[in-house]
Order: sequence, then structure tokens, then C-alpha cells
Amino acid sequence: MAVNLTNADKALKTFYLDAVSEQLDFVSPFYAMVKKSTDDVWGKEVRKLVKYGLNGGIGAGEEDGALPASAGNNYSQIALTLKNLYGTIEITDKAIRASENNAGAFVNLLNSEMEGLIKSSAFNLGRMLFGDGTGKIASVSAVTKGIVVLDSARNVMEGMIVDFRNAADGSVIAGYAGRKIVVADHSANAVKIDGTAPTSTELPEGTIVTLQGSYNKELTGLGAIFDTSSDLYGMSRSENTWLMPYVLSGAGTISELTIQTALDKIEESGGAPADLIICSWGVRRSLQSVFAANKRVIDTVELAGGYKAMSYNGIPVVADRFCPSGCMYLLNTKDFTLNQLCDWQWLTGDDGSILKQVAGKPVYTATLVKYAELVCARPYGQGVIKGITES
Repeated sequence: MAVNLTNADKALKTFYLDAVSEQLDFVSPFYAMVKKSTDDVWGKEVRKLVKYGLNGGIGAGEEDGALPASAGNNYSQIALTLKNLYGTIEITDKAIRASENNAGAFVNLLNSEMEGLIKSSAFNLGRMLFGDGTGKIASVSAVTKGIVVLDSARNVMEGMIVDFRNAADGSVIAGYAGRKIVVADHSANAVKIDGTAPTSTELPEGTIVTLQGSYNKELTGLGAIFDTSSDLYGMSRSENTWLMPYVLSGAGTISELTIQTALDKIEESGGAPADLIICSWGVRRSLQSVFAANKRVIDTVELAGGYKAMSYNGIPVVADRFCPSGCMYLLNTKDFTLNQLCDWQWLTGDDGSILKQVAGKPVYTATLVKYAELVCARPYGQGVIKGITES
């Protein structure tokens, strides 16, 4: 069978889409445990009615006395605009023609492109789960001989296209939009970008680095939920105390007592126990050291997606590369929902085609899209321990 755009479109639609959607549902143990739902999506928005506190119509009284006054549940509505998540593959006309009489070669070409798309999408989805919605992936610490030193290179990889923005107002710095990272040195927290070498005057300390065009357009992740100095979901935390999670800062050396105290506080305020602990790699090593010092057997559990994790009193403990250093999140994943308009879909043209030629270029692109937002219905039922000494 001769390979052409029609056959390629059909393959992307009927074979690759389901495979991509399935793989992107398991980008991390946390994401795999989060419910995906269309229930609270109305048009372009998520409108979620959340209940907090207790029904007030409870009381004790005399045998023939007045009954307790009725009082309904406490409700509040979260209203957010769905975020637009995109992933694009690119195939040249030359590559298509070179494999038009070799179906196997074209399948290999598509497989390679889709594997790259899945890897990139999984990386950025995993990163967004820990972000604050601003899209910030790092900030500039210094520029030395054209090399950009970051506060952390945890969220960057070679090939990423990024914008450099002013810390004061988030505006893009002239000449520094859409710059590709060509070298990412994670040990030195430094990157080299394409184009003209930057200077410390052009990119001063504190300059914000974001994924291309993504400023203030990413999922509202854990960073926003636990930044108690800022409002959440457009609501004041001081007027809505149910938006306040448990936060312990400056923990230092981790101990089982510290973890158990946090778990107790979360269950006391939220009314339900945590079912997942997420930490950085260094914190996990520190916890393993505590277990070893106490001669405690480390139990393991298997999670959705085939992930294996150590456990603390039956609660899975997973390390995530995107978890900030020195942090341990204690979460009730049942409180989180990825509200989505639909699952991953291909953008199609008026004629239903997926592959579209880039104007003026012998190149065809196909774009995956998902309209979604991450919502936590009970922020007061979540917790974080910060400032843990890492091993």
C-alpha cells in the first residue's frame, strides 16, 4: 500500500490517538490517581460546587423541647477558565515521499514522532502538576560568558523552547522570546540557548523563564495550592479558610514523628486521611535513612499505572523529579479532579484532515489538544512539609 497523507491521517486518528491518550494518563503516580471528568465543565469554564465544614442542623435538647434549628451545608463555587494544552509533531514532505513505497519506513517515522510527542507532553504535564499556573519553570541567577545559570534546572531539558520575561511585570524581554535550550547542565543548574549569547544586563538576576507562550496559561498545580500568601481560584484565603492547607516550614531533619504529626493535623482539619505522599528524591533518601536507622522493614505497594512505591503506615511514598527540593506533599488524591472538556484530540481542518501543511514550507504538522484544569475541592485537606534536609 502506497503511503500518502490520507493514510497517515487515518493512522493518527484510529491508532495513535488511543495509544497516546492511554500513555498520557499515567505520566506520574499522582496524575494516574487523579480523577478525570467532564462533569463540571460548562462551555469554556470549570464551575465546581464544593462543600466544606459541617451541616449546622445538629444539636441536643430536652425531651419535649425545641428541635435544633435547621441549617444547610456550606457551599462555595470554584469558577476557572479551562487551560489549553497543545502538543505538535512535524513531518517533512521529503520524509513522506521517501517512504511512500515503504509502509514500514513510514510507520517507523510516525512512531518516532509520536514517541517524542509523548515524552515531551508527559514531561510538561508532570511539571505543571507542581507549578502555580504562571508557567514559570525557573528564574535566572546569573549569566556567565553567555551561559544562563538558573536557580534550578529541574524543569528544563534540551530542545525546550522558552521565553525570558521581566520579573516585575512578566513582559517578554526583547530578543528573548522563543529561544531554544541547546544544552541543559543539571549538575550546574545552567543552560545554553540558541541565537546571540545573552549578557547579565539583558537577563538580570530574577528574570523569569517560561515555556514558549505559556505565561499564566498552565494548569493550577500544587504550587498554587500551597502558596498561602496568594489567593486561590480567584478567592481570598482569609475569607475562605477552607482554602488554607497545612504547611510546615523549616522542618530540618525528617522524622516519623514530624510526618505523623502532619498527617494527624491534615486529618483533623480535613476529616479524611492522606492517601499519597510525594517528595523529592533527596527527601526519599532521607526517609529511607530514618527507616534504616530504626531497623524498620520498608514495605512496598503497587499503584495505578504499574508504579511501585515504598509506604509509610500504608500510605504510598513516591519521589517525583518535579517535586521541589526539601519538600514532602501529603495529599488526599480523591479531592483532586482534572476537569476536561474532552480527552486528548487531534486538531482537524475544515476537511477533517489532521496533517496540515505549514504555509510556505514543505512541512506538515499535526497538533494534539486537551482543554482542562486541575481543581482541588478541599485544599484544607492537603499538607506539605518544607525545608527537609536531603540526603
